[in-house]
Amino acid sequence: MAVTKIHAITATVDKAVDYICNPDKTDESIYISSYACAPETAAIDFKYTLDHCRENNPNKAYHLIQAFAPGEVSFEEAHQIGKELADKVLEGKYSYVVTTHIDKGHVHNHIIFCAADNMEHNKYHDCKQSYYRIRKLSDELCSEHNLSVIIPGGERGKKYNEWQADKNSAAWKTQIRKDINAAIKASSTYEEFLLLMRAKGYEIKGETFGEDALKFISFRPLGKDRFVRGSIKSLGKEYTKERIKERIELKRERKAVIPKRDYADRRLIDTSDEKFQNSPGLQRWAAVENLKIAAQAYNEVGSIAELEQKISVASATGKEAKQTIRKLENRIKDLAEIIKYAEQYKTNKSYHIAYKKSKNPDAYFRRHESQIILYGGARRMLEQAGISLKGLNIDKLKSEYQALTAQKKELTATYKNSEKELKSLNRKLENLNQYLGRTEPPKKAQEQPDRNSNPSR
Repeated sequence: MAVTKIHAITATVDKAVDYICNPDKTDESIYISSYACAPETAAIDFKYTLDHCRENNPNKAYHLIQAFAPGEVSFEEAHQIGKELADKVLEGKYSYVVTTHIDKGHVHNHIIFCAADNMEHNKYHDCKQSYYRIRKLSDELCSEHNLSVIIPGGERGKKYNEWQADKNSAAWKTQIRKDINAAIKASSTYEEFLLLMRAKGYEIKGETFGEDALKFISFRPLGKDRFVRGSIKSLGKEYTKERIKERIELKRERKAVIPKRDYADRRLIDTSDEKFQNSPGLQRWAAVENLKIAAQAYNEVGSIAELEQKISVASATGKEAKQTIRKLENRIKDLAEIIKYAEQYKTNKSYHIAYKKSKNPDAYFRRHESQIILYGGARRMLEQAGISLKGLNIDKLKSEYQALTAQKKELTATYKNSEKELKSLNRKLENLNQYLGRTEPPKKAQEQPDRNSNPSR
C-alpha cells in the first residue's frame, strides 16, 4: 500500500529539488526522472512557466510524497509507480521531477511539480477533491502492481482482489436504500419488512419502538464491518424506522415513492444459508425473486449464446479503446513537452544571439544566465526529439495537441460505457449460469499473502 501527502512550495524550489535528488538517498542518482525539465535546472524551468502565469498565487511548486509499506515493493518498481502517478495526476501538463528515496526503512517517492501548467499557464488547484483524486490514482496503481491498498475509514491495507470483493458496489449506502425500498414494496407489515431485510443478509439493531428503544434503526450489510444508521443524516429522511413503518402502512397511496425494482442487474439470492434452510417461507420468497432475476435476464439477452457474444463484443470494444487511449496519452504527453520546449526556444533565442554577438559575453551571460540556459536546454531537447528548428510552427503543434485531447475525451467516454455495459452483461451471465446450476454462487475472495520483492542492500 502507499500513503500520499502533498504540500505547496512558496520559495526555494531549487533547495527542495536538491533535497529530493540527493545521491545518498537515490542510490547515486539512479532513481531520478523528470518531465519537461531537467533536475539540474528545474527551478529555472519552473520560473519560466510561472512568469507566464496570470494568477496571483504565491505557490511556485508542489511536493507530493508517496510512501510504501516496508518490504512490499522493490526500488525499481517503486520508482516506476512514482513516474506513473506523476503522469496520471498531471496528465502531461506540468513539469516535474520524480525521485525514489531508499535510505529509510520504507521506500518512498518524492514528486516536485511546477505550480503552473505548460500549456495554458494556469495554476494547479490544490483542494480536498484534488487530493482525493491523487489518493485514488495511487490506490489504482497499487492494485495494478498487486500491492495492498488502503481502505477509506482507517481499515487495514488489503490486497486488491480482497478490496475489490468488498467494493462490488462503490456506493453501498445506495444499495442499502434500494434493498430497503424493495423490502418495503414486498412487505405488508413492519415485521415482515424486518424479516425480508434479514433474509437479504442484513444484521439489524434498533428496530423496536418505545422509551427504552434505540433512537435509530441500523443496518449492517453482509460482509461489511460497520452498521449504517437509518437516520436523516446517513441514509435520508425516507429511511428512519418511523418513516419505514409509515411507508409500509401507506404504500398503496405512495407507490410513486418506491422505485421500480430492476431485477436484471441484481445477484441471485444464495439460499444455501442456514436461515433459508430453516424457513420454507423464505425459501419460497427467494425462489420467486431468483426466478424474476433470471427471467428478466433471459428477456433482455435472448439466450446465453447471444449474451456471451455481447460480452465478447463489449470486452473487445473496451480493450481496443483502452489501448488507443494509452497511445494517445503518450503522444499527448510527448507533444506537450515539445510545445513547452518550442516556446522556450523561441522566447529565449534572441538572448542567445545577443550573447554570441556581445563584446563582453561573460558579463552578458551573468545578466541573462537563466534565459541562455533555457534556450540551450530547449534546443537540445528539440533536436533529440527530431524536431526541425527551421520553420518551427508552434500553432500547428498546439492544434494537433487539441485534436488529440478531444479524441482522447471521446474515447474515454466510449471506454467507460463499454466497461459499464460489460459489468451488467457479466452479472446477467453469472445469474443465468447460477440459476441453471452451471456454476456455484460467488464466494468472497481470499486474502493473498504479502509479497516481499524488495532486494536486500
